[in-house]
Amino acid sequence: MRNKVYKDASSALAGLLKNEMSIMSGGFGLCGIPEHCIRAIEQSGTTGITWIANNCGVDDFGSGILLHSRQIKKMIASYVGENKTFEKQFLSGELEVEFNPQGTLAERIRAGGAGIPAFFTKTGYGTVIADGKETREFDGKHYVMERGLRADLAIVKAWKGDTEGNLIYRKTARNFNPMMAQAGIVTVAEVEELVEPGQLDADHIHTPGIFVQRIFKGTHFEKRIEFTTTREA
Repeated sequence: MRNKVYKDASSALAGLLKNEMSIMSGGFGLCGIPEHCIRAIEQSGTTGITWIANNCGVDDFGSGILLHSRQIKKMIASYVGENKTFEKQFLSGELEVEFNPQGTLAERIRAGGAGIPAFFTKTGYGTVIADGKETREFDGKHYVMERGLRADLAIVKAWKGDTEGNLIYRKTARNFNPMMAQAGIVTVAEVEELVEPGQLDADHIHTPGIFVQRIFKGTHFEKRIEFTTTREA
């Protein structure tokens, strides 16, 4: 049986990165992002990436560091409002962007992981979202066809994992991670705790190990808070 456990992000990504590839990155804002993998991709110098994520982080953390280094060629995302580098590159024509309604993006990824090539949704019908796409009428209502999404590589972050690649996510850090883990041709997971098989409650596993090819235990997670909101004294 092949060993799935690697020492760190760089070794887990070794041999997987290439220019002009597509990468899915889990997380929502800065919550549940595979920060070690993102940093390793930056250090690899891989360019021309199509980056599929809910957003592109902030200027100096998360996916934003890959924009700063100009390694991302195209973004497929649903929200990008907190990143000034993204704004500049998009408005200058340097960065190609494919916007998706958030639920549509989630379903495109889920469909891709489930082997569903396309589906119809009411979201976006009659707007620019539907431009150039097939539309159909079902039961008197209009729908837009959206394609399922897969990627050469998916990088995800989980709370706990075992050496077979079974993963458990913690609370809202679950977000896009489970569906991306299934939609990557190869999936690399970074975890806070790595245990032996049998130590995770089978009923609590969110991503079965069959979807994960490589796993490593991260250290010193920053877990930044995008906006700190406190109550006045």
